[in-house]
Amino acid sequence: MQFKKNLTKLNKLYIFFFSLILFINLIPISASSSSSFNIRNLEISEPFDVNFNKEKVINKGFREAFIELVSMITTSGDQKKIKKTSINTIKNLIDSFTMSEEKFINNEYLVNFDVNFNKKNTLKFFEKKNIFPSIPKKKKVLLIPVFVNLQSNQISLFNNNVFYDSWNLNKKRFFLINYILPSEDIEDVNLLIENRKSIEEYDFKKIVQKYDLEDFIIVILYKNFDQLIVLSKIQINNNLKIENQRFNEVKLNNQKKIEEILINLKNLYENHWKEINRINTSIKLPITISLDASKYEKILNFESILNTLDLVFSYEILKFDNKKIYYKLIYNGSPDKFINDLELHGFDINNQNQVWMIK
Repeated sequence: MQFKKNLTKLNKLYIFFFSLILFINLIPISASSSSSFNIRNLEISEPFDVNFNKEKVINKGFREAFIELVSMITTSGDQKKIKKTSINTIKNLIDSFTMSEEKFINNEYLVNFDVNFNKKNTLKFFEKKNIFPSIPKKKKVLLIPVFVNLQSNQISLFNNNVFYDSWNLNKKRFFLINYILPSEDIEDVNLLIENRKSIEEYDFKKIVQKYDLEDFIIVILYKNFDQLIVLSKIQINNNLKIENQRFNEVKLNNQKKIEEILINLKNLYENHWKEINRINTSIKLPITISLDASKYEKILNFESILNTLDLVFSYEILKFDNKKIYYKLIYNGSPDKFINDLELHGFDINNQNQVWMIK
């Protein structure tokens, strides 16, 4: 009888360890599929003639996907450092790609590309180039463009404001900021007119509070003959930054020039947002964490969260027994930041010992 009980215990233990080993074997697949930078629905075109070459199309897709990724996660200054990256280097950063919706229109071959860049290898590549990329986070920002014509002494927010009219006309795929423009309101116009003599000091709170957005950019554009001076007050993530720019030979009926100014301003704001979300890959904080081995759902949830945290550079199972499972991970940030990240997802951590424990 005792033998039967012992045998039953052994069988249960065997099943547990067999399940755990199966679970461990599946981990690399799960982790690698989430550890990538993804470029989706990139349309590539190529003339379909006697010189058509499918490999050329694929290489073009890889290069354009790389350019879009670089534009999305690095600042304008850093982008110049890797402008001439070879196609072979780009290929070494790619985990996988797919081509879909192939079609031929008017002797033109069109195809949609999805490209997955290996996050770990890509971050290593940037680090070697002394570039610290950013977490590619989308952001909604209220933008209030105030146009001041110094010649006519007029101030405009909606009417006769080419910058308001044109702001959202030319959207780039890689831009992370989604600009919300104020809707036309006579009360807002009156506020600007009342404060036009001290518009630079005006806080715009009465206008901003109408919109459910904490982040905003106030752009005051002073036009004097052919010169445009732009003052930008950028309030994002409780971080205020003030920028001044000057543009010459500006004519309001020159749409190409207006678009050039707007792209310049948008790049400025994108750079600011990227700097806030910069990943410092030079910080490599090793952390060892233990979890109760019997709490299978919690283990799966923990790994799922690790796969979504942008500052987690890598992780692996260090060891396990019938009581605990131990993880070793590398984090590109401070211990407090990591603890805060996990607490936001409902994990309570005891970090009093060398091996941190999830309760």
